[in-house]
Amino acid sequence: MTETPHRTDADLRPIHRALISVYDKTGVAEFARALSDCGVEILSSGGTAEAIESAGVPVRRVSDWTGFPQMLGHRVVTLHPKVHGGILADRDDPRHRADMETYGIEPIDLVCVGLYPFSEVAARGDATLAEAVEMIDIGGPAMIRAAAKNHRHVAVVTTAAQYEPVLEQMRRFDGCVSAGLRSTLAREAFALSCEYDSAIVDYLSRQAGEKLPDMLTLNYRKVRELRYGENPHQSAAFYAGRDASEPCIAGAELVAGDKEISFNNYYDANGALELVKEFSTPAVAIIKHANPAGCAVDDDLVEAYRKAYFGDVNACMGGIIAVNLPVTAELATAIVETYQRWGKQRGAGGFYAEIVIAPSFEKESVEIIRARKGWGPNVRLLSAGELDGSRNRERQLKYVVGGLLVQDRDLVGADESDWRVVTARTPDAAQRRDLAFADMVCKHVKSNAIVFAKDRTLLGAGAGQMSRVNSARLAGEIARNYGGGDEADTAGCVMASDAFLPFPDSLEWASDLGASAVIQPGGSKKDDDVVARADELDLTMVFTGRRHFNH
Repeated sequence: MTETPHRTDADLRPIHRALISVYDKTGVAEFARALSDCGVEILSSGGTAEAIESAGVPVRRVSDWTGFPQMLGHRVVTLHPKVHGGILADRDDPRHRADMETYGIEPIDLVCVGLYPFSEVAARGDATLAEAVEMIDIGGPAMIRAAAKNHRHVAVVTTAAQYEPVLEQMRRFDGCVSAGLRSTLAREAFALSCEYDSAIVDYLSRQAGEKLPDMLTLNYRKVRELRYGENPHQSAAFYAGRDASEPCIAGAELVAGDKEISFNNYYDANGALELVKEFSTPAVAIIKHANPAGCAVDDDLVEAYRKAYFGDVNACMGGIIAVNLPVTAELATAIVETYQRWGKQRGAGGFYAEIVIAPSFEKESVEIIRARKGWGPNVRLLSAGELDGSRNRERQLKYVVGGLLVQDRDLVGADESDWRVVTARTPDAAQRRDLAFADMVCKHVKSNAIVFAKDRTLLGAGAGQMSRVNSARLAGEIARNYGGGDEADTAGCVMASDAFLPFPDSLEWASDLGASAVIQPGGSKKDDDVVARADELDLTMVFTGRRHFNH
């Protein structure tokens, strides 16, 4: 039975008149018909009015309502006191009611507006500035903001997804909409207006060549709330940008897995995917606590996985696996078997990868992972789409209390044309290949970062140490234990440093490990001493001139 509230009820407001003006006409005729069936008078203009009339729904034209025709090529249609007076009037204020009576203004109880698609047009590669500017909606945002401001009396609808919730309440409350829903709609309307304007500011700033504008506007939408943040006492949510043009964690599709993706899962999955994007040949990365526990490149994807897995088998447990090619049945089998075999050797079964993220998954590969005991509900499979080499030229943000640090993303790759050999020995083809690989992996390790690699395989990484020599020592210890063995074959490996070597001491660890080549940015006051020691140790050393700090 439908509740029939008293018309002066403070919570419920009746909808007698609605103004509808949308760019995307999907579902609008049905919405207008449902409103009309509830006894609502429909005001509209232009293509929206035509779409509603074509569906057989009575419409009153805005131009007839105001007494003014649309003008300036449809730039001015609803910018009129009768429209905005009808939206903004406080029906409980005697002065407002007097003005409405004096100027013949009738109240508008619901405003339904769908804005011009500015972001979509501006994102087109062939769109001109004039085309983008013409998609800057003026009347729409004005009506949205007016209705949202006066939400005590007016319901504002800004997306087709809101049609049914409004209609449901009108059916339930005899043509009325509750204060709670009006408030929710108003908040969403102001958020949309803010988002719309921020997209315009961002576009015009790019057009002006302004990389770091005086006023930074952010444009993100909540994807989902998370159980908690980095720790259980921190609330958290995941927000996604609306202009991502590359495969990324924000746009990845959940293919399988029932367990909720956590804050730390998202962060590590992003790091893993970003690392494998660096390589055009088959590559696998395994990330644990924001650092590579394993990474390898090989002509055979399954072999790349096996080499990556044995980088630090202890750290790989519960890690995030990223692959830059589709996951095959053979690869899926290798993943579950290596994890379970090593878990049994360690006397602790049930080990699994938290997430596997890849461009896509063959159907059989999903079945293999889901069928493995303990893996099915726990391992999340994320499909990110084909890694085509595209990159967003977006800003990277780092929060500090009270502010943000803003910078460009570090998208610099391994450009060997900038390399400078500074030692007597020069690297051969195999060493150059390993140096390029190590340099790219080191870019994704938290600074101070040292990486040891061999055969395009990460042997050990020293991350986040306060001194570089300690990073070298830690990376060397992990490298010696590559594959979980007591002593790995590290002879001929290479070392990479994310910043210059301030002293020759790190070279001692490299030489002791059996390294034959080193790659670093150079630029230290002690460069001459470092190069001299490299020559004494019979190492070849390359300066890149590029630092890759990753705090």
